[in-house]
Amino acid sequence: MADADREEEGAAPLDEDAAWAALVAGYDAEPEPGTAAAWPEAENVPDPPAAAPPPAPAPPPPPPPNRSIVIHPVITGPRDFELVEDEDEAHFVPPEPPPLPEADVTTKFAWLAVLGGPLLLLAFVLLQLDLTWWAILLGVGGFLGGFATLVARMRTGEDDDDLPGGGAVV
Repeated sequence: MADADREEEGAAPLDEDAAWAALVAGYDAEPEPGTAAAWPEAENVPDPPAAAPPPAPAPPPPPPPNRSIVIHPVITGPRDFELVEDEDEAHFVPPEPPPLPEADVTTKFAWLAVLGGPLLLLAFVLLQLDLTWWAILLGVGGFLGGFATLVARMRTGEDDDDLPGGGAVV
């Protein structure tokens, strides 16, 4: 209840400092036995019903028997065999891969722009230089232009008309 509400009802205003001091002073005090609860009866919760005693523990399982069964594997053939390497058969050595096709000048400049644009921006940031309009234009524009050029020049795969359905050839 606020102080204004208490004054309207005719009660004296509440001294908060005194109330806090009383709470702090009585913090560790034990209530006197037999004193009534300071809260309404509706707030009292009945004690829960007594729980049933826990069931008795199950007896321990009987100990295992003193004898055990050992199963021996059936061995057929000699036990002293060794792995013999056949020197006549060589291991598989894959053939040399074919060389990469020569890239034309446009593709080389496109890759230079795709890789060089972000590297230019990264160099400006790492060297703590001011990013000017031309550096940003060159970095972002170079990346986007080089990427668009590489995508536009991709092969369509129409050269593989020999394979009907595009399946594997054995």
